[in-house]
Amino acid sequence: MKIAMFASEANPLAKTGGLADVVAALSVELVKEGHQVIIALPFYKAIFNKGLTVKVLGTFTVYMSWRQQEARVSLAVINGVSYYLIGNDYYFSRDKLYGYEDDGERFAFFSLACRKLLKFLDFKPDIVHVHDWETGMIPCLIKEGASTDSFYDGLKFVLTIHNPAFKGMIDRYFLNDFYGLSDALYDEGKVRFQGMVSTLKTGIYYADKATTVSPAYREELLTAEGGQGLNGILELRKDDFLGILNGIDVEEWNPATDKFLVKRYGLSNLQEGKHLNQADLLSAFRVKWFGGPVYGLVTRLSWQKGIDLILASGRMVLAKGSNLLILGNGESDLEGKCEALRKAYPDTCGLYIGYSNELAHKIYAGSDFFLMPSLFEPCGISQMIAQRYGTLPLVRFTGGLKDTVHGYDGKNAEEADGIGFNDYNETGLDYGFGRAKELFDDQASYYKIASNAMRLDRSWKKSAHEYSKLYESLLPKP
Repeated sequence: MKIAMFASEANPLAKTGGLADVVAALSVELVKEGHQVIIALPFYKAIFNKGLTVKVLGTFTVYMSWRQQEARVSLAVINGVSYYLIGNDYYFSRDKLYGYEDDGERFAFFSLACRKLLKFLDFKPDIVHVHDWETGMIPCLIKEGASTDSFYDGLKFVLTIHNPAFKGMIDRYFLNDFYGLSDALYDEGKVRFQGMVSTLKTGIYYADKATTVSPAYREELLTAEGGQGLNGILELRKDDFLGILNGIDVEEWNPATDKFLVKRYGLSNLQEGKHLNQADLLSAFRVKWFGGPVYGLVTRLSWQKGIDLILASGRMVLAKGSNLLILGNGESDLEGKCEALRKAYPDTCGLYIGYSNELAHKIYAGSDFFLMPSLFEPCGISQMIAQRYGTLPLVRFTGGLKDTVHGYDGKNAEEADGIGFNDYNETGLDYGFGRAKELFDDQASYYKIASNAMRLDRSWKKSAHEYSKLYESLLPKP
């Protein structure tokens, strides 16, 4: 099959979150399956600053009502995937990927450029796979805005919802002013959402299939409580709405080959590897060990991630001599509270505000338990990385965490691969900490569960196969 991936970010060129990992890793695995895959990205300033070697292919004009903007097309081939970079200094020569008042206009330009890119390259895909609000309008732009152009006949569209909290809300005026589409689409309700136009809702309506990043999160999105307002349109499309679990990059995240570890390890030397890497981790954070469990956390410091629970319940375990090591940044209020916690427990609490890839690898390898008490988590990859390193994830059972962690209940060490709790409150996390201490004091059970976790297949191979089946279901039968 020929597949076009349209997204606002993708590894290794541009990343703010898990979307970039999914787009890149899925594409690489699809290429391994024999498919031809292209990715289109904005040519952000951050990509240009990498000094990437690209082939300049040419330019074309994108018309947006009275606006005429040039799209410069450059090509980079990475891991067998062709990355087509859409350059425009006015929209993309900025310090950040997102967060500007004209983001609606910026990604309208990018979506229109993606539509035109296919003809510019003379690349007619079997499947156009779009991601989140930034590219959610593309199925509509082709089905409605290019319906008389035979080049686009027969294209099938898949939309993946990664973060439904961002819906691409714009005033109805811009439906025509940016996209050149008829107001009738708004009046008929196809693009209308809460009195505005939502590019994400539009993608759900016009895509032939919609997916999200885990089966459990699909079920949550169909409820009024978890649907973030989208449950109505998703209920209408539920027969065409699937949950496909993400994978992880098992080449980067591999304790047997990890260049950042003081001791590489596998199942045969798991205990030795954990002990030596834990000592190195504690040294990196300049904290002392008093014989208790070591809890690690690599995260965006956001209200979604359960940081408030960790700040509350974490004091109890720190007071009892455990270690808590935090790597992340985000909301300034939570950064300040984490710093206050570190100052209150300077010998046992370590904090790095920002991101360090080397330190992240050390936390996954050297911690006994990895904390993810999220309020909601569409999929999550950190818990799967932790499992690959034999570090037990301590999670709240929500979304993809429910799909990927089989929690220890005090009796099921033969089957468990982590620890989980249900209620989003301090009592729930306290239960998790209690189970963790129970396992820490029973090293035989701990290493049995850690071995279970390491044996799990968290590669993209299975996920890519599921996407391949989904794509094939959309193609005409021979």
